[in-house]
Amino acid sequence: QVQLEESGGGLVQAGGSLRLSCVVSGGTFSRYAMGWFRQAPGKEREFLAAISRSGQSTSYATSVKSRFTISRDNAENTVYLQIMNLKVDDTAVYYCAADENTLLTSVSARLYDYWGQGTQVTVSS
Repeated sequence: QVQLEESGGGLVQAGGSLRLSCVVSGGTFSRYAMGWFRQAPGKEREFLAAISRSGQSTSYATSVKSRFTISRDNAENTVYLQIMNLKVDDTAVYYCAADENTLLTSVSARLYDYWGQGTQVTVSS
C-alpha cells in the first residue's frame, strides 16, 4: 500500500519561507512522477508544481513559479516544495501526490493515483 506523508507546514509570517517534505512508502518512489497541490477554504484544489521520475523535468503553475521550487531525492523517497516570500494568500492545506503512469509531469489532479493527508500552511500578515 502506497502511503504519502507531508510535513513542514506551520504558521509563518508573510515574507518568510518554508520547505515542505513528502515521504513516500510502500512503493517504488523512483517510478512516480510527483506533484504538489493546495486547497484553501472554499476553493478548489490548485496545482502548484510537478516533477518527473528522474527529477530532470519540472512544471509550475504560473502564479507560483517565481517563488516555489520542487525537488526530489530518490534515495530518500522524498519530494520537497520550497516556498519563498510567503504571502497571506498562500494559506492552505498543501498536498503531495504520486502519479505512477505519467513519464514526465502531470498538472491535472485527476491523473494522480495516490495522495497524502496534507499539511496546513498558515501565513500571517
